[in-house]
Amino acid sequence: MTFPHVRVEGDPRQRGRSYGEQAAERVHRSIEAYREVFRSYAGWDWDTVTDHARGYADPIERFDPVYMEEIRGIAAGAGVDEADVLAINVRTEVMFAAKARDAERRVGECSAFAVTPARSADGHTLIGQNWDWLLHSAETVVVLEARQPDRPDYVTVVEAGLLAKTGMNSSGIGLVTNALVSTDDRGEPGVPYHVALRAILDAETISDAYAALQRAPRSSSANYLIAHRDGLAVNIEGAPGDFSALFLTFPDEGLLLHTNHFASGRLSADDVGLWVMPDSPFRLERLREQLGGASSLSLKAVRQALADHAGHPSGVCCHPDERWDPLEQGETVASVLMDLDERRMWLADGRPCTAPYRELDYGDFLSKPPAVPAPPR
Repeated sequence: MTFPHVRVEGDPRQRGRSYGEQAAERVHRSIEAYREVFRSYAGWDWDTVTDHARGYADPIERFDPVYMEEIRGIAAGAGVDEADVLAINVRTEVMFAAKARDAERRVGECSAFAVTPARSADGHTLIGQNWDWLLHSAETVVVLEARQPDRPDYVTVVEAGLLAKTGMNSSGIGLVTNALVSTDDRGEPGVPYHVALRAILDAETISDAYAALQRAPRSSSANYLIAHRDGLAVNIEGAPGDFSALFLTFPDEGLLLHTNHFASGRLSADDVGLWVMPDSPFRLERLREQLGGASSLSLKAVRQALADHAGHPSGVCCHPDERWDPLEQGETVASVLMDLDERRMWLADGRPCTAPYRELDYGDFLSKPPAVPAPPR
């Protein structure tokens, strides 16, 4: 299995339509799958889901009208209703609000890292993650490659129909992410998680990425691990709310690690992630054991750590736990590594213990000069 590549350009509506047309089959599969998932997690039929999703259109429009234009384009290109595409873009807000109400529901999630030049073996900025999610997503992932006339170009590994997930842009930003859940997650309309991810990939600098998360109230908890090819990196834990609910941590001797619980110690609400994803602290500790003691880190060392099975089946490399209901079983859907200096990505289309990494060279595709002036010599 190799995830298909989707390349788009033009204005927001053109990009969205092209995305929807090229990924139509996978967009339909996403909608079909989440119809079942939402019924299981939240007890909602699809009409209830789409009614709820429509409540996010205005917050998204006010945050950045470009993103609603792309959503409308995706829907037109894939031949589905705009509310269907909105619904899958707010899947976190529906599902994790349900998790906060029902802590018996469990699903594996992500293990992420960044290495700054002070710690990396070749002096480059490295960032990546294992993305663990529901089993159906192996049939919906695409590699979206987007050219934009007035913003950075970007590449993201994402479920078809969603605006963004893990990726990097032409201005040097690299982004990986983890789902978080707190008792403040109530599914109230605001800026959705996957829209916030897209806004980070539209950023020119790391402070611009931070400012994007501050710009409007966010609807759900999430973790954003962001690096830049100039060597800066930051981890931002976010609870629902405004700028005051963003908690920053910085690399420890050139290394940042994160899984699916609030680790900054600054959350005032209860951390539901420790309850519904109890493997999270063990995956984080295992990454520390594997990577924390090395004086320098290479991509080879990171690959080895991301293929680790301690705590199986809920290890860093996650396998389905057959004790759970099939709709709650998760696995490592993809493993993504990025060298921001060289604008290269290594993608395992599946679990990294068995799926080989393929090298994707975006040196030319992401060569657009940044909009900010070059630093003085």
